[in-house]
Amino acid sequence: MSPVRLLQVASIFLITSLFMTTGWSGGHEGTDAVSGASAEAPALDKSKELPVRIIPNIPSAAEAYYAPDDYHLIAQTQDPAAQTPEGSRVGGALTYIFTDDGKTSRRINDHGQDACSYFFPDQKRIVWTSTRDHMDMPLGDWADQSDYPQGADLYISDLEGNNIFRLTNNEWYEAEVSISPNGEWIVFGRQIDGNLNLWRIRPDGTDEQQVTFTEDWQPGAPFYLPDNETIMFRAWRKSEYGVVKPTPMTVFTVKQDGSELTQRTFDRDMNWAPYPAADGRHYVFVKIIDGNWEVYLGDLAGGDPLRLTYNIGFDGLPSLSKNGKKMLFARSETGRDNLATYVMDMSSLNLGPENYKGIPETRKPANPVIVTDFNSGR
Repeated sequence: MSPVRLLQVASIFLITSLFMTTGWSGGHEGTDAVSGASAEAPALDKSKELPVRIIPNIPSAAEAYYAPDDYHLIAQTQDPAAQTPEGSRVGGALTYIFTDDGKTSRRINDHGQDACSYFFPDQKRIVWTSTRDHMDMPLGDWADQSDYPQGADLYISDLEGNNIFRLTNNEWYEAEVSISPNGEWIVFGRQIDGNLNLWRIRPDGTDEQQVTFTEDWQPGAPFYLPDNETIMFRAWRKSEYGVVKPTPMTVFTVKQDGSELTQRTFDRDMNWAPYPAADGRHYVFVKIIDGNWEVYLGDLAGGDPLRLTYNIGFDGLPSLSKNGKKMLFARSETGRDNLATYVMDMSSLNLGPENYKGIPETRKPANPVIVTDFNSGR
């Protein structure tokens, strides 16, 4: 999954990256800087959306993921204690745990700068990305694939941020991390010499294995499907990044040993930030429609996706609760400076684990765009 997972805050470093590579980072006379839509355009009809609510009383935060209790969530959060790069480079976030009613919040790490994070399935531990032990290295830019913060390592801690175990110890970029449903594997993205690939490792730091072996394609944002064997991710071509706008992104799956690479989307659209549902079939992701960034529900079995959001600003970084009844996503109603985390009621869509019947094959559409140059190394 690696065309990536606002100049506003480090917690949404990939959003800024996409603004830059879609040509909508500014300079469009009479258009909205976020979506490219007309500044005078009327608001979209949100009555088409499922019920949505904002999470109150929390700092600006994004790329949020639910805990197994479907109530707590973990997110990258803007914090003045974080290291912040100068100028327009993106940084300045630390890891927080919240509840989705905004009643409680807790900071996990208090120095360096953080990125992606995830709960273990027993909800006793978390894994998170930080530069806390490489604060002497250049701060980099979480939004620029040519300048990702090197020395971003993976850490495991308890839910209070104590009992920290350093999982990796390198001077590379390691982020975009998640955990298999059975808790046996951690999957993440690692960039070496400017080239990003997927890796997996045991929670105790053993059995580290490279999953993909690509050069032009940049896979990232990996998530396990319910079978604990299949990884969903998205990828872009490095040769197209910043050249073709918006950056074309393809959703793939691959077995955790690197075999059975399977293309899941078949167009040249920006199919960004896919996150799988517990039913093993559906996933939420982001497309651009009429100049707006909107969240869709995709189906691994094929067919047209279902549009979930209708917003003149920005909607992105979606993820689902473990029971499939709620979706977290980032929304900006008015522009880059007002991003907040929202919850959508997905209970009517039957995405829960009780509906799991295996991982389906994808029915190709008419005139599919077939990827032939992704070398997975297997």
